[in-house]
Amino acid sequence: MEAKDVEVTAGTRDFEPRIVAFCCNYCAYAAADLAGSMRLSYPANVKVIRLPCSGKVEITYLLKALEDGADGVMVAGCLEGDCHFMEGNYRAKRKVRHAKRLVEEIGLESERVEMFNLSSAMAGRFAEIIREMTERIRKLGPSPLRKG
Repeated sequence: MEAKDVEVTAGTRDFEPRIVAFCCNYCAYAAADLAGSMRLSYPANVKVIRLPCSGKVEITYLLKALEDGADGVMVAGCLEGDCHFMEGNYRAKRKVRHAKRLVEEIGLESERVEMFNLSSAMAGRFAEIIREMTERIRKLGPSPLRKG
């Protein structure tokens, strides 16, 4: 085993994942905002990016986030059947499925990309999703694309 391998193994115990969350304005972002207002605790390792609708997320955004060093990427949209833009969350779901396949093809774990659905009143669920995603990525370890 090389010294480099020891560093990576020792470093994963203290590994804090970098996660990018693309959130729809009406539901997921509102749930995140409510979670903050309610002072619900969840890991602060998530960068939230507000979109007008989860359907506006592009596969290239998800892949670019990973390329730029995110260990995980998530898309959070309205509950299925309750999208403010009719079918935006269904479009997002298809895009996330496609991104998961592409991520796998380049040799990363598809679990690094995920889609979640929630309503604006689900602040507790938002905090739970962030904890779940953080633990999932922590188990996978740092992304091989992560710089530094």
